[in-house]
Amino acid sequence: MTIYVSNLMSQINEEELKKAFSVYGTVASCKIIGDKFTGVSRGFGFIEMSKDEEGNKAIKELDGTNMGGRNISVAVAKERVDRSFPSGRSY
Repeated sequence: MTIYVSNLMSQINEEELKKAFSVYGTVASCKIIGDKFTGVSRGFGFIEMSKDEEGNKAIKELDGTNMGGRNISVAVAKERVDRSFPSGRSY
C-alpha cells in the first residue's frame, strides 16, 4: 500500500518519517519529494507499507497528528496521472 503524506515541515527527513510509520508495521520504502533544482522538501512524500491493514491503521492513527510543528495529512496515494500533454493529445 502506498500512502501520501502532506504538510510536512522542510526539516523532517525520511528517517524521521519512516520511524513514525514503522510503529504501525513494516515500511518498505519512504520518499520525501524535493524540488528538482534546489533539493528542498516540497512538503510531501510517500510511504510504502508491506501490508494494507498496517497502512490503513497508520493512516487512521497519523492523519491530523502533529509532526515537527504541523498537522500532517495522511491518505492512500492516488495513482499518478501522466500530465505530459494537458490537452490529452499526443504529438
